Amino acid sequence: MIDTALKEWTCVCDLLAAGRCTLLLRKGGVHETTGPGRFRLEHDRFAFFPAWEHEKLDWLKPGLRPDRGAIEHESDEIVFRAWGEVAGIWPVASRDLLDALDELHPWLPPQIDMRFDYKPDRPVYALLVRAYRFARPVVRANHPAFAGCRSWVPFGEEAGDRGVIDPAGSVAAIDDATFGAVHERVAGTLG
Repeated sequence: MIDTALKEWTCVCDLLAAGRCTLLLRKGGVHETTGPGRFRLEHDRFAFFPAWEHEKLDWLKPGLRPDRGAIEHESDEIVFRAWGEVAGIWPVASRDLLDALDELHPWLPPQIDMRFDYKPDRPVYALLVRAYRFARPVVRANHPAFAGCRSWVPFGEEAGDRGVIDPAGSVAAIDDATFGAVHERVAGTLG
């Protein structure tokens, strides 16, 4: 069962669900439980929460940009299309190491630089994520408890939703052999 979600740009959630990227970068949001800019992997299985805040389509590689404009206002409903499992997490010691894995993430240099430059004494983390598409999209009412610059959004009664999401019938976005090769490459580069 899936009982929490990881906030990520809506377009990146779509790319993960389509199997077009596997690597996420995290530094930590303003409202993290461990303090501003201090990311911690609190869950290794989570739904992808499609967030519009801070989404900058021009910071994505041109071939990975969605065929839509910027999202101006958050919807009254959140549509969860996919979920992921973390296959590995590594602090990224240098920009060169991340550049060696360029085709596994969707960001252009300005977005990557922003992550490295924000609170430079704290590491950027690379999360290798195996994505799965839900059998059917799960729609939840948006709630004030979901707001803010944070990584993790728990599902629960305080948010007025229906609790956990059952991932039964989900389909992997990338086949086992391809994902295994990606995992070996990322671990060899960052591990």
